[in-house]
Amino acid sequence: MSERSAWATLALTPGVGPAAFLRLIERFGSASAALGAGRTAWSTLVPRETADALAAEAGAAAAEAALAWSEQEGCFLLTLLDDDYPERLAQSPSPPPLLFGRGRRELLARDMLAVVGSRKASAQGAQSAHAFARALSAQGYTVVSGLAAGIDAAAHQGALEALGASIAVVGTGIDRVYPASNRALAHRLASEGLILSEFALGSGPLAAHFPQRNRIIAGLCRGCLVVEAGTESGSLITARLALEAGREVMAVPGSILSPLSRGCHRLIREGARLVESADDIFDEVGRPALPPAADAPVATAAEEDGDDAACTAILDAMGFDPVDLDTLLGRVGLTAAAIYPMLLALEMQGRVAVLGGNRYQRLS
Repeated sequence: MSERSAWATLALTPGVGPAAFLRLIERFGSASAALGAGRTAWSTLVPRETADALAAEAGAAAAEAALAWSEQEGCFLLTLLDDDYPERLAQSPSPPPLLFGRGRRELLARDMLAVVGSRKASAQGAQSAHAFARALSAQGYTVVSGLAAGIDAAAHQGALEALGASIAVVGTGIDRVYPASNRALAHRLASEGLILSEFALGSGPLAAHFPQRNRIIAGLCRGCLVVEAGTESGSLITARLALEAGREVMAVPGSILSPLSRGCHRLIREGARLVESADDIFDEVGRPALPPAADAPVATAAEEDGDDAACTAILDAMGFDPVDLDTLLGRVGLTAAAIYPMLLALEMQGRVAVLGGNRYQRLS
């Protein structure tokens, strides 16, 4: 058995969570040595049930399936030993020893921010999540969320429309989509963004999986923005885990009459940064390092709230009929990297509306 196969087998053995995995590696030096150590040696480090699972080689079938799955185009397994394992996640409490990945592996090297919130989002909350995620992505941040309905889905969709793209960390096996209503979004993330999971193939949406998923979201990111959250929202778990990992936590305030604002208001009372605009976020966590290689830099004028003359030229070129992005780029002679921040500024000013199909319409 190769060391990579042994690593997957140990990581996918029932009962061997991240903490037990690291104890075994630290004690025996490698996954192969840990698997061969025997029941007497295991018994000092893991519960009896886990030792029984190790003795029965209970992770072997899942590891074999994982390795075969990773041979597919766009699919990979990421381990703590890999050079591109995200540094922030590796330094967070309880980093996952093995992650299934599908999509753009290079996004792991980007600066990331989490945008999370209620599954039962209001229309205004979903709109805010979408706009914040687009603004962050336009500046080069990769937006991380959990592929849940509501705020998560809106954040993924907004981020995919700009430069930084998006990563979804899921609470099922990577070969399953939950909720099913996000199937089209999951396919888009797999091609334009990235999906990550620490759970074995075929794993269903068990309640215990989602707090585990949330710790990965928190660990990956420089900061965490909560857009809407009730007092029992799982996004508050993500915020707490982000604090424990030394990350910045931010929250969007809302109506005192809305139950979906109470979790955000609690976070603000407890010290989270009150956020009303993307600039508030940049003030808290800074702007990201620009991605390497071919990704175009964001226009300097847009970073400083846009150039009035350039924005006026965009409005003039847009007219008052809906126009798709490619057509608009042809009219103004700008790159997508340069125009995105200006369009975001115009959208936030209420002068431009974003329509379906990556189209825009002038409002004033």
